[in-house]
Parts: sequence; structure tokens; C-alpha cells
Amino acid sequence: MKFELAILVLLAGTCSIIVCGCTSASGDQAQSLPTITMQIGKERFALEVANSEPSREKGLMYRDSMPADHGMLFVMERTEVQGFWMKNTHIPLDIIFLSPEAKVVSIHQMEAFDLRTTYSDYPAKYAIELNQGAAEKAGVKVGDTLQIPSLPADPGTKPTSTQAR
Repeated sequence: MKFELAILVLLAGTCSIIVCGCTSASGDQAQSLPTITMQIGKERFALEVANSEPSREKGLMYRDSMPADHGMLFVMERTEVQGFWMKNTHIPLDIIFLSPEAKVVSIHQMEAFDLRTTYSDYPAKYAIELNQGAAEKAGVKVGDTLQIPSLPADPGTKPTSTQAR
């Protein structure tokens, strides 16, 4: 009887671990990130701002959909050739790479769940992910210069001396 009870307790514990582990990586899991409104070509987009390592790493992972006028702006620490992949990303995306001056240096399309890395054609400081086809619909092209609004601090980072002013 004690053996059967131990087995039941062990099974119940294992099931609860499996259930908890599965729910953390499914469904629409939007991050609580600051947002900006930005003109891209002839369209306006609400962009979540990913400007910390954790927010850049998660990006748009685990989301099943995204409104047509939404996306994510990635603010990188360094200006260099940037690479993105689509691990755990359920929706196909356009990626627009921008120089530090916000000049479009390359635009690529990425497929859902594709583990191949998509690189910027030239060094970039920013990347914008939109639903696939949105960049073409907006009419944005390589060589265009965009206006990046004032960027809010990521709530997951501690303010630096310049952010605290």
C-alpha cells in the first residue's frame, strides 16, 4: 500500500511539472514592452521596443498572430552586421535593418520556425520586424531614411545615468 501511494504521489508530481512546463511556452505571449508609433513608408505602425538583451532574445517568439499595424523595433548594443532567426516564432515576418542614422540598409522576409539566420546586408543598429508583406505594402525601400521617435527605456533594465536625467 505504501509503495502504491508513493507511485501515485510521484506520478502526480511529474504530471504537474509537465503541465506547468507546457503552458509557459504556448499561446500568444506578448511581452510587456514600451511601444512607439512610427511611420514606415506610407504606413504607421505600433512597435514594441526591444532594447534589452532578454527582450531582444525573446522578440516575437510564441505569438500566434500580430495585428497588421504592429511590429517590434530591436535596438542593438552595437552597430554591426546583425543576424536573426525564427526559433519558436509562429508568424512569417519582414525584417528591416537600419543604420544608426535610421537609413534602411536591407529588407528580408523570414518564414515561421526557420532556424537559418537572416543577416543584414550592411552594419545595422536597429531592426524592425513586421508581418510578412507589410514592408512592401508600406512602400519602404533600401536607401529610405526613417524617423525613429524618442525611445522609452525598457522596463526590464535599470536606468543608466543618461536615462535617469
